[in-house]
Amino acid sequence: MALGKRAPSGPARGEIRWGVRKRSTAVAVGVVAVALLLGGLVLLVLLQASLARSSDAAAQQKALDVIAEMEDMDIEDGRAYIVDTAHAGQFVQVLDAEGYVLASSDPEVANAPLSAQRPSPGQTMTQDVSSLPSIGDTDDYHIVTVGARTGTLSYTVVVAQASQIQADTISTVAWFMLGATPLLLGTVAVSVWLLVGRSLRQVERIRGQVARINAERLDGRVDVPPTNDEIHALALTMNTMLDRLQASDTEQRRFVSDASHELRSPLATLRAGIEIAAADPTGAMWLQMKDVLSEETARMSFLVEDLLTLAKANDGGLRVEQKDVDLDDVLDQEIRRLRSTSRNQISVELVPTRIRGDARRLAQVLRNVLDNADRHALSRIAVDLHTAGDRVILTVDNDGDPIPEADRERIFERFVRLDGSRSREGGGSGLGLAIAAGIVAAHHGSIRPTDGPAGHCRFEITLPLPEPVEPADVTPRDSRRHGVQGSGRR
Repeated sequence: MALGKRAPSGPARGEIRWGVRKRSTAVAVGVVAVALLLGGLVLLVLLQASLARSSDAAAQQKALDVIAEMEDMDIEDGRAYIVDTAHAGQFVQVLDAEGYVLASSDPEVANAPLSAQRPSPGQTMTQDVSSLPSIGDTDDYHIVTVGARTGTLSYTVVVAQASQIQADTISTVAWFMLGATPLLLGTVAVSVWLLVGRSLRQVERIRGQVARINAERLDGRVDVPPTNDEIHALALTMNTMLDRLQASDTEQRRFVSDASHELRSPLATLRAGIEIAAADPTGAMWLQMKDVLSEETARMSFLVEDLLTLAKANDGGLRVEQKDVDLDDVLDQEIRRLRSTSRNQISVELVPTRIRGDARRLAQVLRNVLDNADRHALSRIAVDLHTAGDRVILTVDNDGDPIPEADRERIFERFVRLDGSRSREGGGSGLGLAIAAGIVAAHHGSIRPTDGPAGHCRFEITLPLPEPVEPADVTPRDSRRHGVQGSGRR
């Protein structure tokens, strides 16, 4: 093989790979064949055991019947009974104590005893022999000998039952099973082949429909068969996945469109300002335009930073530090910043609270929520920070109109502004609450809009408190914080 070339991967050319249909059929036929083999062997063993027990019971019963006849009658009547009840495949003898044949069911066995066993009266003995040499019979026999006594006379009843009938029966059953097995396996193969093929046709139809769906046709869906089975569930799952893909694609396209629209305005301002300043050879226009251009550059920089933060939050890549954060101090600093620029009256109730998190990211959340409240308040903003169980709860109220129920989930989407008449400069980029929701989620908390006590607008942020630790020595800072807790920061 030449250098720089890799050996082809995957199956070799000409190699035959069985599909699901062939594999399923082969496996089904194999399993049924093994089951038939094992079941047939067990059946033949049980059948042989049953026939052997039946033959032994019949021979014993025959011997007992002969004994019963001889107890009621004399030997001549017993001989007549044996002859009258004789049938093919069975020989009966009555032997005296010396082993001489007193009576027999057939003249062929009237001269020599069929068995050398001599059980005591009331005792039964059995044996299997491959032939009866005394009569020249080479068939297998099952011999039962029963000892008996009538008065002072002791005798033995011998019953020889041919085993060939059992062998013939077992052989017939075995040949029947052997002949029926290919037919049964063929039936199984055809049934599995058709059943799997029918199921795979539905899967192939779903595959074909999904293959025709691309980025330009994300609205396509697969047909759901009314079978209420696994194929039905597969079709529903595929449609659900396609719904999610379409929603994601729509959201991505909207995001790109909105981001382009947001960036167009500062870019247009920068371009126009640069062209105007460049057209003035005196440089006076540059001095007039530099503040505007600086503001637009900062605006575009903030917007790009917000978009990057949102992208990280949506992709699960937003990393937050896990350090001790005095949330009341972070909130107090943001409130001081807001008071320096806001025209609204701001009231604050803070309880000293320490959590685990990223102080910079939490400050970003608080700034976005406070700025949103400041934009929508009529005259008052109320901030409350307190703990409840293992959670810390921050509420930000403003006396503006509450957010409608239908929009309380939508406001956390990107570039959403509920007030369509509000300008982008005055209303923000529509990214603040989306960023806040992503950062709060990364801190295992939640943020939701609701109604305040007076029916005004409220945002409620819930964050987890850290696990309790062993009490430490009180530091001067802790003493100051406990002093603040009693009165609340206003």
